Amino acid sequence: APKKLVNSVSGCADDALAGLVSCNPGLRLLQGHRVILRDDLPAVRGRVALLSGGGSGHEPAHAGETPQFPLPAAPGTATAPSSQSRSAGYVGKGMLTGAVAGAVFTSPSVGSVLAAIRVLAQAGAAGILLIVKNYTGDRLNFGMALERARSEGADVRMVVVGDDCAFAAPGKAGRRGICGTVLIHKVAGALAEAGAGLDEIVEKVTAASKALGTLGLSLSPCSIPGSKPSFQLAEDEMELGLGIHGEAGVRRMKVLPADEAVETMLKHMTDPSNASHISLTPGCSVVLMVNNLGGLSCLELGIVAGAAVRRLESRGIRIARALVGSFMTALEMAGVSLTLMVVDEELLRLIDAKTTAMAWPNVPAGPAATRREEVPAPMDVPGKPSDETGTGPGAAQVEQVLERVCSTLLDIQDKLNQLDRAAGDGDCGHTHARAAHAIREWMRSRPPPAAPSQLLSCLADLLLEKMGGSSGVLYGLFLTAAARSLRGRSDPAAWADAVDSGIDAMQRYGGAAPGDRTMLDSLCAAAKALHSLRAPGADPLQVLEAAVQSAEVAAEATKHMEAGAGRASYIRSSRLEHPDPGAVAVAAVLGAVLE
Repeated sequence: APKKLVNSVSGCADDALAGLVSCNPGLRLLQGHRVILRDDLPAVRGRVALLSGGGSGHEPAHAGETPQFPLPAAPGTATAPSSQSRSAGYVGKGMLTGAVAGAVFTSPSVGSVLAAIRVLAQAGAAGILLIVKNYTGDRLNFGMALERARSEGADVRMVVVGDDCAFAAPGKAGRRGICGTVLIHKVAGALAEAGAGLDEIVEKVTAASKALGTLGLSLSPCSIPGSKPSFQLAEDEMELGLGIHGEAGVRRMKVLPADEAVETMLKHMTDPSNASHISLTPGCSVVLMVNNLGGLSCLELGIVAGAAVRRLESRGIRIARALVGSFMTALEMAGVSLTLMVVDEELLRLIDAKTTAMAWPNVPAGPAATRREEVPAPMDVPGKPSDETGTGPGAAQVEQVLERVCSTLLDIQDKLNQLDRAAGDGDCGHTHARAAHAIREWMRSRPPPAAPSQLLSCLADLLLEKMGGSSGVLYGLFLTAAARSLRGRSDPAAWADAVDSGIDAMQRYGGAAPGDRTMLDSLCAAAKALHSLRAPGADPLQVLEAAVQSAEVAAEATKHMEAGAGRASYIRSSRLEHPDPGAVAVAAVLGAVLE
């Protein structure tokens, strides 16, 4: 694996956050979580609070540390704001109120996002806006936290940013969220600081994001600490349109001179035949952001920036502001991205508004300190007293069913891992095994509740905390929604309604649908069979047998499908010769329930 200057692979994200807070007096860590917050939380009272985040490795997004410099605008245009101090993240007055970090290239956990929301709500925020980059994991984790926070009475909204111009025909997953998200942070932060309400901020940042585009170009791969590079490029190759985690781009080509490379990027970004293009008309004003993806030298970055200014000027574009530096990186990747936002006078005033965020220009320096007082952990939100009146299977029967499920998942662990290697990172079996071990440990510590709604709600909390991965969030979404549907009910038809509610929740945040080669294929097939429970006199056992058979057939059928969602959607269909592991796991779980 490539050399890294870290203390340990497992602790690198935590060490980076600790160092950041030690050197910046305006930031605080949230106790027990990878969450960075402003140190003046009382100032949030009565204002909208902004929360964003993502995996580590993209510093300074959203709470990292890196130098930057602004490029002067073209002659006759307004000058770019200056920066003569080190930059250190986008948390501060006039930008984000907080940022939630995950491990390297891994979405932050639902628990940490929810803890951050609770702290801001308890500080008296007049609404909380989550600004999320368009990646499945981020949407799922932030979306699940949003739903949990709303159920506690918090006023929370979510804006998903997708600014990638790479793909001419974006699939169901949509445009990826990359460096343009930083400009959305700035616009939203300026509005919040001016006292705008949540509805107004959502409306204006949504409009701004529609006039926003970004495209990346790489000369080298990157590598997660402890791992080999994510891909390989020949010495004379560069790749256009790759993602900030090293995801595949749209074209590999011979290395070009900087001027030609920038022209190639701008042509792709503005090509009307590209469904992801940004529309630029002569005379329009833009904010230009030239972003170092992590390993490009400052010398090369300045050359690229100058080329971008010249090429845009030749198109008659007015560069109202130009920012050059490391704004959203991909570890040590040698590459650059260009971001363009079409602006009017109001948007430009918001971009120019003062902020204390350390990764934005004009940040005042402060004294260093090795330790800073942590923000106290949020108070526990008391659970809603149960109004459950229905009766479910006895605790002993519940334990028997759950034990069969756990045994089944452990028996097929290796099979699921093998299926997952073709389309993912080969850990599907490990993920489900973690769930099985967690359920067993939970049952040893206490008898499971017999009431169906309480049972599913407890399982949802358990899997969200212990299972990990997108699967954990998806199961958590399914079980949370199903539990809500079962409140006060235990009749057979209620279970059909509960499964439908769970599937709706998974689709709402996961973005997949039947036929996309995911666990939903098995679930939806089973749900269709379970609809027979609504018929008078239906035999629940016979209906469940039919549901299991339908799920097994659907799981096997996924081997013939082209992936439309999830990590497998980035793999060529010709390489997907086996059933989807998530669909196989769902069918196995249903079969274990029936035994």
